[in-house]
Amino acid sequence: MIDGVATDSSSTPSNDKPRRTRRTRMTGAERRQQLLEIGRTLFAAKGFEGTSVEEIAAKAGVSKPVVYEHFGGKEGLYAVVVDREMRRLLDMVTSSLTAGHPRELCEQAAFALLDYIEEYTDGFRILVRDSPIPQSTGSFASLISDIATQVEDILGREFKSRGFDPKLAPLYAQALVGMVALTGQWWLDVRRPKKAEVAAHLVNLAWHGLDGLEQKPRLIGHRKS
Repeated sequence: MIDGVATDSSSTPSNDKPRRTRRTRMTGAERRQQLLEIGRTLFAAKGFEGTSVEEIAAKAGVSKPVVYEHFGGKEGLYAVVVDREMRRLLDMVTSSLTAGHPRELCEQAAFALLDYIEEYTDGFRILVRDSPIPQSTGSFASLISDIATQVEDILGREFKSRGFDPKLAPLYAQALVGMVALTGQWWLDVRRPKKAEVAAHLVNLAWHGLDGLEQKPRLIGHRKS
């Protein structure tokens, strides 16, 4: 009470302190997911060698020991990021193969890879880099081989129905999937033409090339071995 006037004690200088905003503490799972997302972005932009634990920790607003606690270091974080991306791409390709006609299956496989590149660009950039450390799911080349195995069964049935040797299906599956993967790497940066047109041209080359296959292909040059 001052001069008969009631005062609000909260307005006095001694109590006029800014209130601290309490930060919500992340759970272990939430922190792990945050570090994975930050690592994924940095690895895609800078590569494994160009990314440091210090930068990952700084982006997450934590200390370096937190990164080590969750992943054992940069190598462990990188391995988890790569494994997740490889499984995602393989799942997208495998689940896309639903049609009965071989040509439409080729279209679905091409679209699946291009969809992945479009939706998970950072992941694809990481996958196509030469990995400095081994992953549990292998390399990008082994992933492409896994996808080719899915296509191999389709080609084997088609070869058999046309009188071709089905034992050659693995070779052609690797060639077809490799063609799509390399084209995808090129399209990753140029993004022209549109995705559907890229898929159409890939299948055009693959399908009409298969349609005109010789049962016993021959070499026309001088070299025969």
